[in-house]
Amino acid sequence: MSYNGGAVLAMKGKKCVAIAADKRFGIQAQTLALDFQKIFEMGPHLYVGLPGLATDTQTVHERLKFRLNLYELKESRHIHPKTFGNMVSNMLYEKRFGPYFVEPVIAGLDPKTFEPYVCSMDLIGCINEPEDFVVAGTCTEQLYGVCEALWEPDLEPDDLFETISQALTNALDRDPISGWGAVVHIIEKDKITTKTLKTRMD
Repeated sequence: MSYNGGAVLAMKGKKCVAIAADKRFGIQAQTLALDFQKIFEMGPHLYVGLPGLATDTQTVHERLKFRLNLYELKESRHIHPKTFGNMVSNMLYEKRFGPYFVEPVIAGLDPKTFEPYVCSMDLIGCINEPEDFVVAGTCTEQLYGVCEALWEPDLEPDDLFETISQALTNALDRDPISGWGAVVHIIEKDKITTKTLKTRMD
């Protein structure tokens, strides 16, 4: 799980949700690229973050896209974030004896009520659905500490961006195998804002 490094974080706000990840791709302590994608759009108000082994990140993304297309073709509607979480969990549990080394983080808005939803899971698909935030990757201890200090209920989109950015930036400073820039997506009812952060490059 720590071969390539990385950190992903999702946080609830008031009728909005945010998901953020670092951009580093490395092999243990050696940094190879600064533009590795760990967060993928799965629908109009739905994103999934896949920290872990880089090859499995790409494989799982492709397989999820395939399953999602089948679902939307059959149901003729966009998937609910909670349903998508169960789909991811199901896929990981199928492979429990030779698992994908990813810890998915899902963030989205309910298509009807626009209530925020976040969840994370381990590499065999055990779902965790808290009321505030979820973290995954190599600096989870640091992320938990900063998020618990900074997060408040019912944050507006701008405050949510500020909170998630500070939490991620401060946690990355204390983890040598993640960081080197970060990307943040703020998902609202009528728009999605994507911003990149500059972080320490040493």
